[in-house]
Amino acid sequence: MNIFVSGLNYSLSSEELTEIFSQYGSVTSAKVIMDKMTGRSRGFGFVEMSSDEEGRNAVSALDQSDVKGRKINVKEAEDRPQRSNDRPQRSSFGGGGRDGGRDGFKPRFNRDNNRY
Repeated sequence: MNIFVSGLNYSLSSEELTEIFSQYGSVTSAKVIMDKMTGRSRGFGFVEMSSDEEGRNAVSALDQSDVKGRKINVKEAEDRPQRSNDRPQRSSFGGGGRDGGRDGFKPRFNRDNNRY
């Protein structure tokens, strides 16, 4: 069972998250999500437990509990929605040029210099 945990103390590590949940069963993996730019915790994470029963026990026991001075929210993780391909695709050539890649911009042709 995959579990979503939010409201985490920013100093909590993935190892500490594993320890907290291992009291309720076998933890397959635990990860605190980190900000790519700053390298600091984003305050949430995911825990995967080996059985659904252990996961449900952990969710009911830990939801709204105090961990390192913060009340955490614990629930079963939801599947990510599929991304749709409805949005327009970007050119593999990168856009660029004089117009800076703006859509719909067409430079004028200067006939005197044979240039745009």
